Amino acid sequence: MKPLIITLLLLSLVVGMTGCLVPLPITPAPSPPENETPAANTPGPPIDTSWSPPHLKTEAPTLPSIADVVEKVYPSVVAISTEVVALDIFRTPRTQKGAGSGWIIDKDGIIVTNNHVVEGAKKVTVELSDGRIFEADPKNIHTDPLTDLAVIKIYATNLPAASVGDSTQLRVGDWVVAIGNPLGQGIRAKEGTVSGLKVSLDVDQGQTLDDLIETSAAINPGNSGGPLVNMKGEVIGITSAKVAGVGVEGMGYAISTKTAIPIIEQLIKQGYVTRPWLGVTLSTVDQYVAMVNRLSVSKGVVVAYVKPGSPAAEAGLQQFDVIIHFKDKEVATADELIDTIHDSKVGEEVKITFVRGNETKTTSARLIQSPPPDR
Repeated sequence: MKPLIITLLLLSLVVGMTGCLVPLPITPAPSPPENETPAANTPGPPIDTSWSPPHLKTEAPTLPSIADVVEKVYPSVVAISTEVVALDIFRTPRTQKGAGSGWIIDKDGIIVTNNHVVEGAKKVTVELSDGRIFEADPKNIHTDPLTDLAVIKIYATNLPAASVGDSTQLRVGDWVVAIGNPLGQGIRAKEGTVSGLKVSLDVDQGQTLDDLIETSAAINPGNSGGPLVNMKGEVIGITSAKVAGVGVEGMGYAISTKTAIPIIEQLIKQGYVTRPWLGVTLSTVDQYVAMVNRLSVSKGVVVAYVKPGSPAAEAGLQQFDVIIHFKDKEVATADELIDTIHDSKVGEEVKITFVRGNETKTTSARLIQSPPPDR
């Protein structure tokens, strides 16, 4: 019996093991509906089987030669030294020395610079690139404070005049070079690019410069009045450290030749710049001005002074009148009104609405050409 029992147990074990190896039927996974989105990691069809990577350029572009530009313009750049008499804290006159730059625009000794370089100077000397030094006659220095431009005439001939370029052709990213007399240490050149065009900046109370060229070229005190030139060696701007001193690092500014040349032409031909003129001194009204002058309004432009015989006087404007509309346009600041006057035309009749006391009145004035500046 025992062999029979052992045999039966072995057969049961074999049958049990064989049953474990019997394959089970496999049910295929259902296909996703046609409108169902495939999983995110499912690769899609190729984009373009014929695509090939772009050709890699192994040669770097050739940069322009700054040295060639400087060599061309350098003889036309001058160093300007000034002496200004100022009062110290004890009201004692002291002579202060200053330095600036300029460039020769005419071979017969006409030099362009900034107004703030020569403003108030009792002595102005010009040093040429060849070492010659000339003292300028004050009668031959003509300035336009509004645009911060000036011209100087020295008694010299056959000077190397710089070429003037078209600033309207500049593009952001163009290479430029600022050449001047930084810190009064002699003529230096610094390269940069154009980082902005047609920039406007408030540089002083009542003074805004427009159509400026913004550049990464370093502009420091002493560079004022020097040329900003393109890669052709043409002057396309007049650098101004006064504008560069607005508190922003890495940005210099230059007055474009488009703006400067018409002003320079008037300074050379008649000694001053003519503009439409109303004949008033103006100030912006705020709460403090209104309180101190007992004005009935706290917004507008108050007339501080009326020039006798001026268009404003003939129109009946008086001191402490507050102009609130000019040419049917509301005005809130003196700068805004001055800009509107300058944008008008000589001979144009303008409508002016103003407040006198508690009464609002309207008058008209015919703008005339501005008179020569007092000297």
